[in-house]
Amino acid sequence: MTDTIFGKITRGEIPTEFIYEDDRCVVIRDIHPQAPTHVLIIPRKPIPRLVDADDGDSALLGHLMLVAGRVAEQLGVGDGFRLVVNNGEASGQTVFHLHLHVLAGRTLVEGGLANGIG
Repeated sequence: MTDTIFGKITRGEIPTEFIYEDDRCVVIRDIHPQAPTHVLIIPRKPIPRLVDADDGDSALLGHLMLVAGRVAEQLGVGDGFRLVVNNGEASGQTVFHLHLHVLAGRTLVEGGLANGIG
């Protein structure tokens, strides 16, 4: 896998304000938000796509889900948010370093996500 902007962010090579960070992941604001609240949860381990994760990544993937809930609560949107993981170019993934999108702050109807959440 080639290095990505998210790899550089998680290593501190690109100055970025972290909303949350621990030894396994960081959370940043999306620079092209699709909702009033739109943050990215990025694991420090560079996994290109969700389908590239293996059994050894189970604890990390679970941790990312728990962080999503905690950060949503911290941001005041714990009662209603959407969690999105794009997998591959056909889904709109533009950075090939697994990341989760937390979207909230407006009504999110079933099937009503904007295209291009990468």
